[in-house]
Amino acid sequence: MEQHSATYADPTYANVSRRPDAPIETLTELEKTVRHIVSETSVIDIHTHLYAADFEERLLWGVDQLLVYHYLTAEYFRQGELSYDEFWSLDDAGRADKVWQALFVDRMPVSEAASGVVTALNRLGLSPSVYGRDLDAYRAAWAGKTAAAQVDDVLATARVKSLVMTNDPFDPVERAVWLEGSGCTDTRFQAALRIDKLLLDPSSAAVELRNLGYDVPTDDPSAFFQEETLVEVRRFLRDWCTRIGALYIMASLPGDIQYPVEGDALTALLDGAVVPVCRELGLPLALMVGVRRQVNPALRLAGDMSMQADLGLLERLCLRYPELQLLVTVLARENQHELAVLARKFRNLTIFGCWWFLHTESMIREMTSFRTELLGTSYIPQHSDCRVLEQLVNKWDHSRSVITGVLYNKYARLHQDRWLVSENDIRRDIEHYFGGVFQQVLSRAKKGRG
Repeated sequence: MEQHSATYADPTYANVSRRPDAPIETLTELEKTVRHIVSETSVIDIHTHLYAADFEERLLWGVDQLLVYHYLTAEYFRQGELSYDEFWSLDDAGRADKVWQALFVDRMPVSEAASGVVTALNRLGLSPSVYGRDLDAYRAAWAGKTAAAQVDDVLATARVKSLVMTNDPFDPVERAVWLEGSGCTDTRFQAALRIDKLLLDPSSAAVELRNLGYDVPTDDPSAFFQEETLVEVRRFLRDWCTRIGALYIMASLPGDIQYPVEGDALTALLDGAVVPVCRELGLPLALMVGVRRQVNPALRLAGDMSMQADLGLLERLCLRYPELQLLVTVLARENQHELAVLARKFRNLTIFGCWWFLHTESMIREMTSFRTELLGTSYIPQHSDCRVLEQLVNKWDHSRSVITGVLYNKYARLHQDRWLVSENDIRRDIEHYFGGVFQQVLSRAKKGRG
């Protein structure tokens, strides 16, 4: 089937007269049914960098934010004429102008990041056939919209019923929203507690914990091996998970992390604080493994790189804590098959999504195909990783198109062998993919509490 076609519901599907539990007899009907159900089924997006409107400037939205997103700024420096310093001296609108000219006017926007902007604009009612290549026309069309209204429009268009934010208690601006404001009042936005600083820079984390009222020594490198300190770290994690209503605790880690290591602070913190709090509160631990930070600092947020990971970290966590539910994604393509095989060996490890540099159409297709072949429907095929609100539209549209193709091919193989599929069968599988697996992981974590 055509992999690049849009995933919008097929209008001819409404003309199909068939009971939902009846076997689908033809491949044409099968393809239409898969496309329709994938398109219309709402999803839980289990990992984003988005925020509810309560967080004000933390919520990034609008055409300028789409254009200054770090994927596109990295691409700009391959095509544009400005130096790093010249580019960064501009405000967001100025940078957006440069990106638009270099990537959308001077050449066709064929990269995943650039074509995604076009998809988002078109699906949100700003058709390029009307607005052309005039950036100011798109800005004018957005003028007057409120963040709250845009959230409603985008979530409806992307068919995202809820999403999980990334909530960092070490970020003073975000922390103030939880401590001094109303927190998050939009129930479609769920929280996850991010603890990178605690695990990767415990000395700096200790200073912040101390300032927040936790009795953590700031001048003793061995503090995190002492039970008195770990008690306070557990209290911090427990307080913040409760305060924000965290669905899971998470960290993004470099690929060369080793675990367990005698005399290592990360090992001490995982074993002495993070895992105990996950077990106590009944929360999964989400690990995103394989990032190498700031390979090119001049690119700022765009300067990070991928690296192959030692997945022994995951294997040993699964063996040591079989009751701990692990949500895992890794960044290097070279790790993907090993991760899928590892997930076959440990029921407490659930793979999610195609992360960061792997969130491209060809990689999503490859990974979704072999994950389905190895794991059936027992993994979470996608998360958006969005930083800009409108990206929900293009990232889920593009992913739905690929997922449609992969599932159709699997069902067509069954059809060939006369294991006929019904609409109910397809709907059950898609609902499992688009939220059911995640809810199952959350439920297992609660059952493993203790």
